[in-house]
Amino acid sequence: MAPRPRISRARRALLAALVTASVALPVSGAARPAAVPAPAPAALAPLSTARPSVLEARYAAGREEIRAARDMAVRHGDRRRAAALTAMAGPGRTFLMFDGRDGGRGAEVFGDLSRARSIAVLVPGAGVDLDHYARFRRGAGALLDELGGGSAVVAWLGYRTPTTLGPSSLTSALADEAAPGLRFFVGELGAARPDARVSVLCHSYGSVVCARAASGLDVADIVLYGSPGTGAGSAAALDTRATVRAGLGGDDWISGVPHVEIPLPFGTVGFGTDPVSPEFGAEVFDAGDAGHSDYLERGSVSLRSIAGIVAGTAGGRHA
Repeated sequence: MAPRPRISRARRALLAALVTASVALPVSGAARPAAVPAPAPAALAPLSTARPSVLEARYAAGREEIRAARDMAVRHGDRRRAAALTAMAGPGRTFLMFDGRDGGRGAEVFGDLSRARSIAVLVPGAGVDLDHYARFRRGAGALLDELGGGSAVVAWLGYRTPTTLGPSSLTSALADEAAPGLRFFVGELGAARPDARVSVLCHSYGSVVCARAASGLDVADIVLYGSPGTGAGSAAALDTRATVRAGLGGDDWISGVPHVEIPLPFGTVGFGTDPVSPEFGAEVFDAGDAGHSDYLERGSVSLRSIAGIVAGTAGGRHA
């Protein structure tokens, strides 16, 4: 009898995680309420300029979409979603786009986009949707406060994120779907503000999205943090003129995720090379002792580092 092929410890760990996630997903999904319906949003004209009058018209359109989704949530009987949408449509909230369907999509602006010299686009990881939006929004606000005047932050929830515990977070399928939308959004933003310095900040699974979109992003920096890998073997393989930067907090559990890629019948599991490793070749920034969800916590080392990158004042060192 031929000997069985040996499987590395890292591969065994990742396969175990896949099995665990495959079990956890149906269980957690069964406990969730039915999806809340929302109307299809109206088509938007391209954002070719960031004049205040043009932006205000776009923000007003976003508020109307949010209110329409709220009214449908009320009719559906979901008070929690209706309350969240009421807050999103409130004074001072500014969305460049909104779609309440399928967990929700949106691009909320923090700061004055018409005057910003530096702009950060936040790309979230797994588990972020309209019902789990508060931390994402809080991080955007903290980053804007750290940056100060002359900056803007856009919280881009522009794709169907994977579940935190589920097979969808272990393959690039949803990132492949998301990448064209990120390219389009960043391109539109660049056309509206051609003189601004734009950085794309990619958290966790969001780093896979950014990697898939990288070759079409005309930005100054692509910042990967809390990343499980990107599916690329190196920063050079991303085929971008942007400076690729990476950070990993000392208390981030994702440091224990095996950096492997395993071909399986339904696709490849895992995302390969660790972005903070020397072989990846990114410029590594100090993320302090950040936990996986804490990179944009007020007063943190990681927040200061990321703000310096967005402002264009950060140095860097290769891993």
